[in-house]
Amino acid sequence: MVTLSELQIKEVIVTNDGKRLGQLSDLEIDGNNGRITALVLIAKDKKSGVFGKSDELIIPWKNVEVIGTDVILVKEVKQPALYSEQELLE
Repeated sequence: MVTLSELQIKEVIVTNDGKRLGQLSDLEIDGNNGRITALVLIAKDKKSGVFGKSDELIIPWKNVEVIGTDVILVKEVKQPALYSEQELLE
């Protein structure tokens, strides 16, 4: 079994272009069955100021190819989904 803290130190990399997305910040879990539905990363390109809030990249679990010792490889992440502030308020 792997803990969240062990996953958070692994870098997330896209296999089709080698782009480094950053490190995992959280997991999205289905409350009904306890399964992981997505990886949540802090958007690397966004800079948050003292009062700003950075956006989150959401990578669906189906896109995870391999969880290795140092990296998490994901596929087909052309434009990772971002949670908008409106979605977070709902």
